[in-house]
Amino acid sequence: MGDVTQAAGSAARAAAERVARQSYGKLVAFLAARTRDIAGAEDALSEAFAAALAQWPGSGIPASPEGWLLTVARRRLTDLARHHKARDGAADHLSLMAQEAGSVGDGSDIPDDRLRLMFACAHPAIDRPVRGALILQTVLGLDAATIAASALVPPATMGQRLVRAKAKIRQAGIAFTMPDRVDMPARLDAVLEAVYAAFTQGWSDPTGMDQRRSGLAEEAIWLGRLVATLLPDEPEALGLLALMLHLEARRAARRDAGGGYVPLDRQDPALWDAAMIRQAEDILLGASHTGRIGRYQLEAAVQSAHAIRRFGHAPDWPMLEQLYDALLAITRSPVVGLNRAMVVARTRGPEAGLADLEPLHGDARLAGYQPYWAARAELLGRCARPDEARSAYDRAIALEDDAGVRAFLRSRRDGLDGGAA
Repeated sequence: MGDVTQAAGSAARAAAERVARQSYGKLVAFLAARTRDIAGAEDALSEAFAAALAQWPGSGIPASPEGWLLTVARRRLTDLARHHKARDGAADHLSLMAQEAGSVGDGSDIPDDRLRLMFACAHPAIDRPVRGALILQTVLGLDAATIAASALVPPATMGQRLVRAKAKIRQAGIAFTMPDRVDMPARLDAVLEAVYAAFTQGWSDPTGMDQRRSGLAEEAIWLGRLVATLLPDEPEALGLLALMLHLEARRAARRDAGGGYVPLDRQDPALWDAAMIRQAEDILLGASHTGRIGRYQLEAAVQSAHAIRRFGHAPDWPMLEQLYDALLAITRSPVVGLNRAMVVARTRGPEAGLADLEPLHGDARLAGYQPYWAARAELLGRCARPDEARSAYDRAIALEDDAGVRAFLRSRRDGLDGGAA
């Protein structure tokens, strides 16, 4: 009996986790679009998941877990509205929830309001630095600690910012609607930044072992497709989708059979997903026809230039340098400057690359950025400065959490000898 109960509990947890990954944002968006209370929708959905974990092991997993969760969450919101009916607007809120109660049956016809939720989170009334974080939490269900890590701020600070942003949406009555064409670019930027941030969180876990980030890259690509499908005339939405597909296509080649890290220039192109790359190329070509070039299209073009290796050709390094020049002019990002320096090392030699890297040496934003120290170590080694290279490798190793990458960096450091890399 114990084994049966344990199996039922495991199945219930697996079903709840599956719905959370696939439909969390969809359910929050549906609930919050009706009430404009994101925090309330999240709380109600959290209680619905708790109820599922308590009830499903005994009653069985419902035919439509998504519809079951929605029903329980809406009932919770309705109960809250009744409890606070003396407050201003509570009667209207209660009436609205009552009208919604019969609008969705088994959950198969739940309207997908995720894009509208994303644009609500990107409203100008929300502080710009927190817009992307708010999208990540409400649409993808990331916790504040995970978001804070990617934003390089303390979890408590991020949590406070998210609470204030959700309150702002409720208090200001921000509607879950698509912005006017004139307002689209600024709000679209925040949406795309959030989608790409989610993708990079999943991309930075190539083995898929981190449960907090499991499936994030796939979910971000799904969101990217949603935005590109609904906004087919926005070239940057297409550019971002092409960029993510190019990167995801190389996932299988990023580790060797023993789990060791494999850098891009050493990857076997035969392991790349050729169909995904072709799709990325087609999407990028479509974006280029608009005549409006932006950051994500340029970044996708960089990845496209590397993808030529699948035909047995070396990347066009001078063209890559030009692409990074254009990217640097748009972003002024030190990370872009770092990548450009590594390309310069290919086109004009390691001394020139290291010279391009020097202006970034005092940039506080790169002090704790492992790829900067790894790149600096690589170029110092190639410039026959082994002692400085070892010191930079030590710094990079100390900053890296991934065991596979640490092992790769150690092998590069240990390969330095007597002044030659």
